[in-house]
Amino acid sequence: MSALRREIENLIASEGPIGIDRYMALALGHPVHGYYVTRDPLGAAGDFITAPEISQMFGELLGLWAAAIWDMMGRPAPFILAELGPGRGTLMADALRAAGRLPGFLDSCAVHLVETSPALRAHQRAVLARHAVAWHESAGDLPGGPLLLLANEFLDALPIRQFVRGEGGWHERLVGLSETGLAFGLAPHTTSDLDGTAGRPGDLLEICPAARSLADSLARRLAASGGAALFVDYGPREGELGDSFQAVRRHGFADPLADPGEADLTAHVRFGALARIARRAGAAAQGPVGQGEFLAALGIRERAVALARGRDETTSRAVAAALARLTGPKEMGELFKVLAISDPRLGPLPGFPPGDASLRAG
Repeated sequence: MSALRREIENLIASEGPIGIDRYMALALGHPVHGYYVTRDPLGAAGDFITAPEISQMFGELLGLWAAAIWDMMGRPAPFILAELGPGRGTLMADALRAAGRLPGFLDSCAVHLVETSPALRAHQRAVLARHAVAWHESAGDLPGGPLLLLANEFLDALPIRQFVRGEGGWHERLVGLSETGLAFGLAPHTTSDLDGTAGRPGDLLEICPAARSLADSLARRLAASGGAALFVDYGPREGELGDSFQAVRRHGFADPLADPGEADLTAHVRFGALARIARRAGAAAQGPVGQGEFLAALGIRERAVALARGRDETTSRAVAAALARLTGPKEMGELFKVLAISDPRLGPLPGFPPGDASLRAG
């Protein structure tokens, strides 16, 4: 039994069942035993791999996207270039290399990373040694001013709450104790948090308060100070019903309650809800669109051709495989979605279908 599981079981024995949001926060961010505090989870030797680690093309195109938005903003100087959950720093390094082709971009940007993992901060510091970088514990700590923000696979790790519809209302799903250890159960009393929310008995509803709060605060900031935020993550375009809470360990699925602190815990991002929150806060929201569609619009196929040109067969095959994995409809191309929240004065953004009705704020 892991030390964190023993601590959580003792907590529940003392205080009673806890929400899934609190369980996730402990499993991922416990100051001593939390998953992201104790390890580098990325790569073949870790538990999962993200798009920036698959190919440099991903980070390069996001960097060019950021440079194009900066140009649309009137090239403010200085401005904040931030990333939430920057992993090993690979995406930011590739983005800066590509965006640096636009004169003035690197001289004008101040790089800020939101990262809580000491292990990953060490990687980021080494990879981005050529750049001046500031680190923060939360997005709320970012300095003011015009902002360009990137976030790849950040929202999916934010703590969620789950509710199950009963005959008389919604009951929160909790983590408690059974004879064999940690187990799911339902609060005996209905919650007033979802008064007015329709549903049928047996429906399971997921919400992510932290993601909703982030969408609201970012939208207000961008509408007031200018800029845009780009989120790439996995989940449905619409809908909040269904259980998507999962654990990933050694590149496969695991029991989310088996070994807290030893596996990554995630849930699908509810993009439609975040877009509506952003618009109500005065920003524009574009998307979500599939990652494959977004990257194709930015020119990933042309970039793949350029990377493979004149290279040996092994390299050419690796580039083709990376392209397929990032954009293929049965790979990451449709499972992963892209959502932009922006200052509505910017208008249509690169990578999104023209005339997107979601541009209308409010």
